[in-house]
Amino acid sequence: MSPLPPTAPTGAMVIGARPVIGTGDEIRSVDPRTGEPLGPGYRAASAEQADQACRLAREAATTYRTTAPERRAAFLDRIADLLDEERDALVERAHTETALPLARLTGEVGRTSGQLRLFAAELRAGVWQGARVDRALPDRRPLPRADIRQRRTAVGPVVVFGASNFPLAFSTAGGDTASALAAGCPVIVKAHQAHLGTAELVARVVSRAAAGTGMPEGVFSQLVGGGTELGTRLVRDPRVRAVGFTGSRSGGLAIAAAAAARPVPIPVYAEMSSINPVLLLPAALEARGAELGAAFAGSLTLGAGQFCTNPGLVLAVDGPGLDAFATAAAEAVAADPGATMLTPGIARHYAACGDALAGRQGVEETGRGGRSDSAACGRARLLTVDGARFTEDPALQTEVFGATSLIVRCADLDELTAALHVLEGQLTATVHADDADLPLAGRLLPLLEELAGRVLFNGWPTGVEVGHAMVHGGPFPATTDPRGTSVGTLAIERFLRPVAYQDVPDALLPEELRDANPLGVWRRVDGAPGRAPLTDDR
Repeated sequence: MSPLPPTAPTGAMVIGARPVIGTGDEIRSVDPRTGEPLGPGYRAASAEQADQACRLAREAATTYRTTAPERRAAFLDRIADLLDEERDALVERAHTETALPLARLTGEVGRTSGQLRLFAAELRAGVWQGARVDRALPDRRPLPRADIRQRRTAVGPVVVFGASNFPLAFSTAGGDTASALAAGCPVIVKAHQAHLGTAELVARVVSRAAAGTGMPEGVFSQLVGGGTELGTRLVRDPRVRAVGFTGSRSGGLAIAAAAAARPVPIPVYAEMSSINPVLLLPAALEARGAELGAAFAGSLTLGAGQFCTNPGLVLAVDGPGLDAFATAAAEAVAADPGATMLTPGIARHYAACGDALAGRQGVEETGRGGRSDSAACGRARLLTVDGARFTEDPALQTEVFGATSLIVRCADLDELTAALHVLEGQLTATVHADDADLPLAGRLLPLLEELAGRVLFNGWPTGVEVGHAMVHGGPFPATTDPRGTSVGTLAIERFLRPVAYQDVPDALLPEELRDANPLGVWRRVDGAPGRAPLTDDR
């Protein structure tokens, strides 16, 4: 049976190369503007269907892992091409399911196809393999050295959980899927129920690309399931070797616990919770406090505050400059008309978390946005508290997923530094500094490096460039593993492991480790980097 083209959703999952209807309870996405369920309905995957997806992935794993990098690159390129071809249908459905603006979704299709092409280019470059060659030293004393060569290879099948806030770039064919497929790992996606139709359309694209480029049947599957049962089942399946997740702290920790409790534990790369502190240093605040306040509000309310990097915390020393910042920010927040959030449930959770934060002792509400008539309306909110209270109350660090932020008025620089010391791990830390602030910024930078995966100056954290140098990760609870990133080419390393080959005959070695280096990959030979074939010259 050939995979169907992505014209309109049908209510089908994808298992291997085939569209399949689940047998469990029906699940529907909801129009967040009206609260009405959307068709078609999707039936949850049964235990047998989940087992089938895992079995096919395991059967495909060795074949796919040993597929030439150029063939995997062609597969990724084909997914990207099909996504671009089907852009209008994808954008239309995603807009219906999420109420995200059409321009934003159009850009997200481009980001999704772009990161797939980026990983295809990375595969062709070959640096990701980390090839190393330590040639034999038979005459070494007191002991000879064997010929030892190393490369990285795929860990095996990966389960990816679709994210609510990026129906394309962090979901079915998003960064986790792209990096896992690039590494040589089959992928099983658990679709997010906020945008099931979009997920189905993208799954058909991936399935068509796999069939068209000759990939093994189990290289990709996508399943649907409500609650935690399906996700837990997939994470616990012994054929699954790693997990990629973007979502709440509670969800990420539950998945990590399930993975750790397996007879053979597996890594979980979960992006979870971050309030993305913004530091306003004195000279910058004095020179442009009002300007910074208006720009901050724009970053806070962007996308209804539903980016993982919206600035949820501001730290600054109290004074006229901070007054100007706070006034401008409050005015901009008050002018915000209210935005439609991704689902009515997310909007309710946002309101409850904002109320809980506003109800903490010492917290004052200084700005509130308007309310639309949407069923999933989220009102922007600005709160303030003093530095001493912030350092004493860990609950003030709770992430509010939406356009709510807390301004911390510190008595002096010592109090600001103390506030930094109590912060949990973050995805980002932003510094606004003028030239006169640079000595202070230099003293704070080592602390910010320990705090966050990305440190930026004189900008705003919303907007994550997809490239080679980007890190979208950070210390716990921003992620479960601060050594990786879910954005950029470094993301491939999460799904690779090193293998050493000792005295293996040249004809049996992977091509990237053979003397002739037929793929021309970058490798380290006896400690020196290069791409040249090996010779007897040392």
